[in-house]
Amino acid sequence: MVYITRRENFSSAHRLHNAALSVDENIRIYGKCNNPNGHGHNYVLEVVVAGEVDSITGYVFDLKVLKEIIRKNIIDKVDHKNLDLDVEFLKGSVTTSENIAVGIWKQLEDKIPGGKLYSVKLYETENNYIEYRGE
Repeated sequence: MVYITRRENFSSAHRLHNAALSVDENIRIYGKCNNPNGHGHNYVLEVVVAGEVDSITGYVFDLKVLKEIIRKNIIDKVDHKNLDLDVEFLKGSVTTSENIAVGIWKQLEDKIPGGKLYSVKLYETENNYIEYRGE
């Protein structure tokens, strides 16, 4: 098995807030990330596809095609957007990095013909990232 990775960047705003919790609970759990006006991140997204090397092309999956799939299905929808208000596939969730990574997986899992989505890794900061490998 060979693993290929495409890295993309996007900038988005969000607010960590759960409407089912009280104001005090939200502040206690999410702290400054519960700012009513939100806050932003410059995210780094890594999408990993696994497969066997094709004997004719030498590819597991064409990285140019993977780039187009990621940009069309993710980057165009999240870059310079408010994740809570503007991104349909995240509506109804608390936009933690964990939930964002799962949402990205769900957007991509059936869009990679001839390859298998192996993982979605989302860097929220230089030091913090989430990796999701499916359900």
